[in-house]
Amino acid sequence: MSKSLIDLIAILDIEQLEVNLFRGNSPKTSWQRVFGGQVIGQAMVAACRTVEGRLPHSLHCYFILPGDPQIPIIYQVERLRDGRSYSTRRVTAIQHGNAIFSVMVSFHAEEESDFDHQDGMPEVPPPEKLTAEEVAKQPMFREMPEFIRRYYESDRPIELRPVELGRYFGQKIDDGRINVWIKTAATLPDDPALHMCALAYASDFSLLDAVMARYGRTLFDKRMMPASLDHAMWFHRPFRADEWLLYAQDSPSAQGGRGLTRGLIFKTDGTLVASVAQEGSVRQRK
Repeated sequence: MSKSLIDLIAILDIEQLEVNLFRGNSPKTSWQRVFGGQVIGQAMVAACRTVEGRLPHSLHCYFILPGDPQIPIIYQVERLRDGRSYSTRRVTAIQHGNAIFSVMVSFHAEEESDFDHQDGMPEVPPPEKLTAEEVAKQPMFREMPEFIRRYYESDRPIELRPVELGRYFGQKIDDGRINVWIKTAATLPDDPALHMCALAYASDFSLLDAVMARYGRTLFDKRMMPASLDHAMWFHRPFRADEWLLYAQDSPSAQGGRGLTRGLIFKTDGTLVASVAQEGSVRQRK
């Protein structure tokens, strides 16, 4: 079993302390605050463990305070509703006696529908054409910067393969539409809820990059102070998080120190499996 799989399973495998009360830990990293996707994923696991026979179809959350990676996070679940078709859970993440994060997760019993449509997937190179070896063949990337190399490190829980690599060299993307292939670094067990929690974890990666792309800048710019403010996600169709998924992102608006981003997540065959929306703080250091 690879280190990446152990890390991701350990991150999502929170401990039950009491009925409706769970505890999650952070991996040992150099980050000064807890990664937002980690809190989303752990809170979603907590909610899933209080519901039987139904899978999540949506979540809506707010990041309230930065998380401290040095201490555990307590997740308190409130069982708001268990109806004939839907169940609703509210989860609050707590550290130092304060709420740092809050999410509402809605679950839906499977049913047939008279309506079934989706947007199409953008035409982009497949992930096999975006390996570190393939990218290094391009003239501008013969001396690949260290921050780009990090995307291809094998010891991270999520593999990322950006499509529009020119933006890391100052290329502006006028409409802010960017794409990145994502998947877990190793195979996950056959548990649909776990794959949803893993994708929720991954959904916070790179999303605010869509704001920066319009200006030829990236979140690696040390002048920036990015932070997720709120996050919403909807699950549409079955998928595996350990198979390549295209995360197609854009940013329709930015103003007043905040930027709005959206994402559609597709399987390689073009099936739309999830949608995401997030607003983030996009400020420059003074």
